[in-house]
Amino acid sequence: MGSSGRRWTAWTPPTRAPSPRASRRSPASWRSWARAATRRSTNSSPASWATRWGVRRAARVRRRPARRRATRVRAPPTRARTPARRRKPRRAPRRARTPTRGAARTRRRPGRARRSRGSSPGGTRDGPRDRRDRRRGHNGRVSIHGLPAPGPGAARLREALLAASFTPDGVLDLLGAPAYAALARGETVPALRATREDAGPLATLTQLFLLGQALPAARVAAALPAHQALADGWLMPAETGEAELLRAAVDIRPYAGDAGENWWIVSDTGRAVAGGAGAHGQGRDVVLGAGGASTTLAQLTLREPVGRALDLGTGSGVQALHLTRHARQVTATDLNPRALRVAALTLALSGAPEIDLRQGSLFDPVENDEPFDLIVSNPPFVISPAAPGAGLTYRDGGLPGDALCRTLVGSAAERLAPGGYCQLLANWEQLADEDWRDRLASWVPPGCDAWIVRREEQDVNEYAELWLRDAGAHRGDPADYQLAYHAWLDEFAARGVRSVGFGWITLRRSDAADPAVLIEDWPHSVEQPLGAIVPGHFARQDFLGAHDDEALLAARYTLADGVVQEQLGQPGAEDPEHVVLRQRHGMLRATAMDTVSAGFAGSCDGSLAAGALLDAIAQLVDEDPARLRVTAPQWLRPLVEQGFLLPAD
Repeated sequence: MGSSGRRWTAWTPPTRAPSPRASRRSPASWRSWARAATRRSTNSSPASWATRWGVRRAARVRRRPARRRATRVRAPPTRARTPARRRKPRRAPRRARTPTRGAARTRRRPGRARRSRGSSPGGTRDGPRDRRDRRRGHNGRVSIHGLPAPGPGAARLREALLAASFTPDGVLDLLGAPAYAALARGETVPALRATREDAGPLATLTQLFLLGQALPAARVAAALPAHQALADGWLMPAETGEAELLRAAVDIRPYAGDAGENWWIVSDTGRAVAGGAGAHGQGRDVVLGAGGASTTLAQLTLREPVGRALDLGTGSGVQALHLTRHARQVTATDLNPRALRVAALTLALSGAPEIDLRQGSLFDPVENDEPFDLIVSNPPFVISPAAPGAGLTYRDGGLPGDALCRTLVGSAAERLAPGGYCQLLANWEQLADEDWRDRLASWVPPGCDAWIVRREEQDVNEYAELWLRDAGAHRGDPADYQLAYHAWLDEFAARGVRSVGFGWITLRRSDAADPAVLIEDWPHSVEQPLGAIVPGHFARQDFLGAHDDEALLAARYTLADGVVQEQLGQPGAEDPEHVVLRQRHGMLRATAMDTVSAGFAGSCDGSLAAGALLDAIAQLVDEDPARLRVTAPQWLRPLVEQGFLLPAD
């Protein structure tokens, strides 16, 4: 029988795609700035660079309004405003940025396009409302327009970022701890104030790529090879009407790897630190950066070497980036093609090896693949109402309630190799007439062990407020906010939901006839990263499942590293009122002990069997040894399960 833990301990909920409108800069000003920038470069002549970038960039920008009309008709748009001498055949490949023929068909059938909400189990939080829409796939309106192309430009930019110390430590030193912490909350004002008097390369890159500021081209060129970054698509002209201002085409956030590597996470502009609040009113294809959920999952994921790993719903590629360090082969999927391009940029800019990127919903892109040794997913877990305008589509899986997370858990076993792990974050509905542990236990597929930890619980009012405010809805019309609030509560009431749980789910395919399923509540602090303790947890479950009470007492045990004993009582009292064992690593658990169990734990050095230790303790405390042997398994099993004691064999 699987066990159900009744314990206590926090999962934190997760952290502008620029419109490619025409620049107001004239061709003459572009040529002027291009020549000035090129004089600082040794790689090209002023004339050739002005022709390649300044002239053609101006012509390209002026033609953009006509190109948007081309998505609605088959005939190519006229380009009367562009001189004939600038229309060259080599411009033709840019048509790839317009929607495909499938997208054009979607536009001719607006009814179906409105019904299909897409599905993205990743950072973009797009999703369908039913399985029929998910099979149909993306509606074709997502574009990778305005994003750089992965290539040599990423390596050149990485060199400039490193040279300026645009790294986690460098930005922390520049901003100071208070302003740096404010960025984690999505607040940029302290960082702007900390950098407003600094024109150095690090401050320039921080304002440009992290804070979304438009800066003078000369200042940008002093921090990185600006003309190359323009040509590669990492920079673009600012749409302010002022001459020679540049802005970033994407946000870039410095990010530390598992071993302290300097990495960078790419996202749509305004998403590196703003979380979901900046996405209010944006398209569903917006790609967020590394938020609280991304870092939580990264710290939870086990990092043992594996053969094949899958990042399901990669978003900006945070989990895939981590997987490249310990997986021989990495596959990352997302329904949103824009997310796949952003993930490729994250990997290229961070110097990671290329991986297999596939577009599709849930497990569809890997349906015919070999099973995986490790699957990770930060899915669109937000439980949103289906009312028009109420759903937060960039993080809403589209299925009613918590059906998306339930589907992921239930389908994972088929895609796991024997002994493989699946780790994901989840939200789940907690009903008034059903124990939440029983409900989650029903999700676990046959043949899989499970460790499910609830880190936080919110009532339906708190939950609705959290995600409405995270989307910035409270800053809009109060009447619209109240209407959306009612929509959330109405849907929760219709399903009998009293609260929502936040937490993590880890599955291991054991193919056991009687899998070990531990479901516990632990809202307290933990020591991150936790990935290293995951295999040990399941190994202890295997041990307990294979040992009955008699075998349990015949085994030998050692006290786990970092376990200390605390004695609590009145000052001056001869004996303590309570004895507590406390972990200083991992889950940081604490458990109350009596005299016998505390003495037993302190004596566990692996030299004697548990039964022999109990016999010795019985003589010291004048207890019946037979009675201790009968009662000891009741407290010995939890001590092993929770990691206070480890089997010495």
